[in-house]
Amino acid sequence: MPSAKQRGPAGAKKPRTKRVLVEEVEVAEMVAEAAPADDVPEVGANLRRLRVEAGLSLEKLAQVAGVSRAMLGQIELGQSTPTIKTLWKISRALEVPFSALIGDAPVHGTVVLRAARAKRLSNADGTFVSRALFPIGQPRRVEFYELTLAAQSEENADAHAPGTSENLIVAEGKVEIAVAGQAHQLASGDAIVFDASVPHVYRNSGRTAATMYLVISYNQSGQW
Repeated sequence: MPSAKQRGPAGAKKPRTKRVLVEEVEVAEMVAEAAPADDVPEVGANLRRLRVEAGLSLEKLAQVAGVSRAMLGQIELGQSTPTIKTLWKISRALEVPFSALIGDAPVHGTVVLRAARAKRLSNADGTFVSRALFPIGQPRRVEFYELTLAAQSEENADAHAPGTSENLIVAEGKVEIAVAGQAHQLASGDAIVFDASVPHVYRNSGRTAATMYLVISYNQSGQW
């Protein structure tokens, strides 16, 4: 309960400063990012390396990516696990493919990707999970993912870099893919190809989880 000293006329609460509000937003963002997800320790090191290579300070990258400076610092220090949406924002700001942030040492030759050791990333509430189905090392122009979307949930994706396309097939369940506001209903076995450089939404209004497989192709002009 605020004291009389903290209240203005007629017991009104003292207005909070802009800085306090900013700090509360940053704290709320960090709490949301702390959703359970498989640990991807390479992200912090990759983020710092790519940011330094691009000649960007944390402050500048925060402005370009639309992610708070505090959150970027937490990720670089390995103190916070970023969500899929946050990684997409950062990858676009740095003009690198998504896998450049989550990759580790390059892998050559035949590779078996065991399900039990797979790297998975999720959204803030864990309803949308992505698993990379390719060796994550050096940046690639084509990426392959398994996506799981819980029942009665949706994932809103920001526009990716210009020239990015997505080719998705539904393996189990039913989903709705909305591209630039136009909705497309897909059942098991249906596939869709669309321009991912515009906002798009993955939506599951059914009662069971949906499983999808996604191929992301980046711009072939040499620009990520």
